[in-house]
Amino acid sequence: MYALVDCNNFYASCERVFQPHLVGKPIVILSNNDGCIISRSDEAKALGIAMGAPEFKVRQELKAKNIQVFSSNYPLYGDMSHRVMKILEGFTPHVEPYSIDEAFMNFDGVPVTDFHDYGLQMKSRIMQWLSIPVSVGFAETKALSKVANKIARKFPERTKGVYIIDTEEKRIKALKWTKIEDVWGIGFRLTKKMKLRNINTAYDFTLPQHEAYIKSTMGVVGLRLKYELEGQSVLGLEEPKDKKNIAITRSFAGNITTLDAMKERVSTFATVCAEKLRKQKSCCQGVILYLRKDKYKVDRQRYNFYRMETLPYASNSSITISNLAIKMLKEVFEEGEIYKKAGVIVTNIIPESQKQFHLFEEENPKHLKLMQVMDDYYKKTGERKIKLANQDLTRTWTMKQEHLSKKYTTDIREILTIKCP
Repeated sequence: MYALVDCNNFYASCERVFQPHLVGKPIVILSNNDGCIISRSDEAKALGIAMGAPEFKVRQELKAKNIQVFSSNYPLYGDMSHRVMKILEGFTPHVEPYSIDEAFMNFDGVPVTDFHDYGLQMKSRIMQWLSIPVSVGFAETKALSKVANKIARKFPERTKGVYIIDTEEKRIKALKWTKIEDVWGIGFRLTKKMKLRNINTAYDFTLPQHEAYIKSTMGVVGLRLKYELEGQSVLGLEEPKDKKNIAITRSFAGNITTLDAMKERVSTFATVCAEKLRKQKSCCQGVILYLRKDKYKVDRQRYNFYRMETLPYASNSSITISNLAIKMLKEVFEEGEIYKKAGVIVTNIIPESQKQFHLFEEENPKHLKLMQVMDDYYKKTGERKIKLANQDLTRTWTMKQEHLSKKYTTDIREILTIKCP
């Protein structure tokens, strides 16, 4: 038996944990740089606030409807997500975090006599320990557990937030209720193709006459999804994998027109990429520089620029990766042009244990000790105070976050305070 546990309106729920007076009130969460709406509470949805709407376009509507607005607080969301996953591991050792607010679970070898009661226990414990509401869907396959979860979320009064697809009758009824666009793995483009073939529901997707079309359109991935919806388990839990590419890209709060200003940003992005490599005990062999000009102020149609180079040896040193990124930047940067975004991407990632040594060219061994000092300081303080010479010692990695809540669980200086009478 599989389960999918999904946190309801996760970002909004995280904000409510430490501001309980917002429970039952409309909330929206904005993307990086307070760009557009990426999460809405049920109350905000009921008021007609559209997902993805640019904040500046709906600003007056948000004020008129008294909707609370928050900037994305990813340190808080990430920490709360980690806590949810740890609680789930108390119910089964087989947990696959699927996204920041979702996890698949498998109960092979776990003695469970009543899955509905077990799901209620999960909900109760997460609510009691974290104040995060969740929905739980059980089924014999991962794809069907997704469907079951959607039913649990849609009909909380009838299901109490837990639904089990454990009979053929329930499976068929659930698939006929599920629209094709709500099926796991069916995006906007596939939805249009499916509807042209009169595949309008998940049940239609499983009919024999559509198998050849699904295979030609989606390949083996589509066939696996079909088998899963039919109740044949062909997708197991996936083990956590190290990232094959690591990208750090950011839009700038203002325009950048000088090489010195861009060098500081690119060096910072490269340093964070290297930090992430060391965290997963990996090295990279390739570095990609990405620049984006203001597309509304360029004479030519092209405004995205990429440059890639290969390192002579695999590395996770902030110094080595930053130096190569700065070298590429000097080759492509045009002084006086207006740049809106930049990034550094590290590729060809291998485990540290597979790093090969070269006879004639090798990295300075002092880098290793210096990187360890930088990483230890960051782990202890959560601040990147030890920086490379290319970086601005006083500048922090800031985005436009005019509605940012506190980092209640990750910064001791912003921990919740309680006044006792």
